[in-house]
Amino acid sequence: MLKKEILRRNGDFSSIYKKGKSVGDRFVVVFYRKNNLPYTRIAFLASKKVGNSVTRNRARRLMKESYKTIQEQLAIGYDIIFIARKTIINSKYADVKKSIEAATRRAGILKK
Repeated sequence: MLKKEILRRNGDFSSIYKKGKSVGDRFVVVFYRKNNLPYTRIAFLASKKVGNSVTRNRARRLMKESYKTIQEQLAIGYDIIFIARKTIINSKYADVKKSIEAATRRAGILKK
């Protein structure tokens, strides 16, 4: 991931939450919005509801690794936020990958 491909500004997050759409799955919730840029920006979040810092970091790592495998198949020009659900705590990588694929496919941002 390049630096420009990471969402950082509070205003960007607010606009995605307010004007964007969301799709949930077993382990993740995906918020997305068109950004009219030639690249996709992303963020991976895990709130304190997920667990302590070790658990939250593991959840983010699982989501990032799953994203890397489907990155080439995603549509270009979106802002995407992946949020971990509490059910991700004891899940395996393959399960998280399936969940992210299903959520992005349902959102219509995953190409075939």
